[in-house]
Amino acid sequence: MPVVIALLITASLLVFVAYPLLAGEEASAHLSTLPVDVTPQVDLKNRRLVLYENMRDLEFEYQAGKIAQEDYEALREEYTAHAARLMAASQGLLRTSPEDALIEQEVARRRNRRRQATTDYVCPKCGYENPLPVKFCGECGQKLKSRS
Repeated sequence: MPVVIALLITASLLVFVAYPLLAGEEASAHLSTLPVDVTPQVDLKNRRLVLYENMRDLEFEYQAGKIAQEDYEALREEYTAHAARLMAASQGLLRTSPEDALIEQEVARRRNRRRQATTDYVCPKCGYENPLPVKFCGECGQKLKSRS
């Protein structure tokens, strides 16, 4: 009986270990897929953060006396130029198209209209700002003026 149990455990361990090695690429890709946010904005931000860290490390190494001044200045210029290119690319992605500008104008117009409409539901008796649309004050029960 113990031999049978040992054989079953050994067989199950072999299957467990060998399955990922023998399975097709679809099965192994399914097991190791992680969600990744790779928008251009996020990529540029991550690259800028790495560059800033490199610049900080370069400054530390120079202050510690581990890097010659000529090398420090050359690397610093290179990092600064690279940072400027990344910033320009980020700004290029942030520029809005004419369609986006129209959408933003419409959103601002609707927000102003909604903000103005909320003042119509302020209770004249207690001053409570009621949510839209209500006929009676939620605080004191006073009937609100109907919108015309």
